[in-house]
Amino acid sequence: QVQFVESGGGLVQAGGSLRLSCAASRRTFSNNVMGWFRQAPGKEREFVAAISRQTSNTYYTDSVKGRFAISRDDVKNTVYLQMNSLKFEDTAVYYCVTAAGIATFRSGGDSWGQGTQVTVSS
Repeated sequence: QVQFVESGGGLVQAGGSLRLSCAASRRTFSNNVMGWFRQAPGKEREFVAAISRQTSNTYYTDSVKGRFAISRDDVKNTVYLQMNSLKFEDTAVYYCVTAAGIATFRSGGDSWGQGTQVTVSS
């Protein structure tokens, strides 16, 4: 129902930075919260970060706190994930996800993008 334009993935050396972006095709009650999950090879999908459009509250998984920063541009209906001090363990496919609220987001979200590859070399 919601289409995403995702960009910013790529290959970077450990300690480097990348900036992901995700633009949603439309704003609905189902995308009040936007952010990312990721999935590394052989691992389950993992919550990464999210931001509320209504409150601007941000949420992060413990492993990225202090290194990643999520932000939003309401005019462009776009969210950004600035990823600094990248580690090899951050290597994964990153999926843009939207949900009606943070609880719904953490439980799996409502709409998922196609994903973008982030590869960190050690």
